[in-house]
Amino acid sequence: MSGRPSDPIALAGQRLHWLDQRQRVLAQNIANANSPGYQPKDLAPFAQALDRAGASPPMARTDARHLATSSDPSARTDRKTAERKPDGNAVSLEQQALKVAETDQAHSLALNLHRTWIGLFRSALGRS
Repeated sequence: MSGRPSDPIALAGQRLHWLDQRQRVLAQNIANANSPGYQPKDLAPFAQALDRAGASPPMARTDARHLATSSDPSARTDRKTAERKPDGNAVSLEQQALKVAETDQAHSLALNLHRTWIGLFRSALGRS
């Protein structure tokens, strides 16, 4: 457990922190679903947060048949459509609910990975 960016326990911890922050932002969006003029917010994807922190090396395509990364100009980008209510509010409760569910699943995965790595270290040290 060195605290280096490649340390799986530290990475899982960073992911859990990011997911907690995202849940707060999504809860704020849902809380303001009826506020006139409110625009929903979201965090930058976790991979971008790691890139900005310098915690992960950039991905490289070593073969043209490999999938493109999001920073690759040939990567597919989805269109974002914003539906607005007459009062200017752009919060879609359906979209927010999907993001909350996705974040909850990612949180469970990161927590399980964290527990698994801790268990492996305990095993290696002869502790149960």
